[in-house]
Formats: sequence, C-alpha cells, structure tokens
Amino acid sequence: MTSDSPEGIRLQKVLAQAGVASRRASEDLIAQGRVKVDGRTVREQGTRVDPELAVIHVDGGRVILRDDQIYLALNKPRGVHSTMDDDQGRPCVGDYVRDRQERMFHVGRLDADTEGLLLLTNDGDLAHRLMHPSYNVLKTYLAEVDGIVARGLGKELRAGITLEDGPVKADEFRVKDMQAGKTLVEIVLHEGRKHIVRRLLAEVGHPVRKLVRTAIGDVQLGNGKPGSIRRLNRQEVASLYRCVGL
Repeated sequence: MTSDSPEGIRLQKVLAQAGVASRRASEDLIAQGRVKVDGRTVREQGTRVDPELAVIHVDGGRVILRDDQIYLALNKPRGVHSTMDDDQGRPCVGDYVRDRQERMFHVGRLDADTEGLLLLTNDGDLAHRLMHPSYNVLKTYLAEVDGIVARGLGKELRAGITLEDGPVKADEFRVKDMQAGKTLVEIVLHEGRKHIVRRLLAEVGHPVRKLVRTAIGDVQLGNGKPGSIRRLNRQEVASLYRCVGL
C-alpha cells in the first residue's frame, strides 16, 4: 500500500502500537531502511498499511500485529499428556488453557514422563511450520541418564546413530555434570520422532532417568515452576517466525 493511498494506518503508528518502538523511533527505523512491508524495504514516512493484511519485518524479525494471536509457553509437568482433550480423563495440556475462548494448538508433543517447554498458540500457520520436519527447528533437552558418559559419546552422537526407524544425529551434545552412577547431559536435536531422545540415549547404553525440554529454537523454558504458563514476548515470537521463514 503506497504512501499516497488514503487507506490504512501510517506505518510508524502501526510499529508503535505493536510495541516495536515509539512513533518517533519508528520513523528513524523506516528512514534507515530497517523496515520491510510485504518483502519490500519502505523508507517513505507517509506509507500506510493494513495491519490485518500486511507482513512487516524490522531488522529481519516478523512484527506481530494482530492482538488476537496468542503465544504461550507452558512448563509441562510430568504426568500431563500432550493433548488438548483426553478421552480417559487424564491430566492434559488442554487443562491449562480451558478458560480461553481461542482455539489453541500445542506445538509438538512431550511424552507424559517428560517435563518442560511446550508452546501453545492459536496461530495455526506458525504451529504447523514449527512441527514440520523440513524446517529443522532445534529443541534442547536436559537428560539425567544412567551411567558415566564416555568422552567420545558426543562425537558418536553427532556422527549419527541408526535406530529401528532410521538414522538420527544430535546437533549438539555436552556433559553438564557427573555423579555416582549417573550423568546430566544436554542434547540438541531437530528431530521430532516419538520418544527420540529416550530411544537415542538408550541405544548408546545410557537409559534416561529424567528428561526436561529446555528450549525450542531461541525460546527458553525459564525458571517457572512445573505447571506455570507465560506469554512469549515480541522477540521470542519473532525468533520463532524467523526459524520457519515467515
């Protein structure tokens, strides 16, 4: 939508309302060529846009314009199932957003025995892309495993292990702590197959005692207690959009 169009809202006002910066600072961002609308760099201060339709990026990060889009981070407790409803009446993720009017999606799954970060949103496009294997979204886990991990295990996991349903590689692996008979490790995967972390570590001789997902992309679990839920901030949402090319 060009600057001479009488329709829409001035771009600097849209940026200010979205919490990017003050209106004056938003004008500076536009003048510096740091703002794109629908893929085109905009420098004209009078440019008007339709916030319901425009796709705006600032410094490469997507700006969320719609107030009705919800992005939440749940610290899923152990024993809670990754479903929005459970026909057996077991505790499930949907219990934590039952009072919301929006139809929420959970992004991916954690098995009932795994704790940690689970994203909830009503943004179906983003949820679909985050779960699609072609986007290789990284997930970070802390695992307490049986046994003392050998020095070369990280190299072995990064090279790849073949499971019954095909090969899998760890993107990153590091030992965090060792105690008598057990090791705390951090592992990063872009895989999303069922029980993939547990199966991978069991295959190399270190069954998992406890598993917590601590990050999805750049979004961190944080220090909230199990069962706590928080809204993602603008930077976190933009980072998720960036992960999946939106």
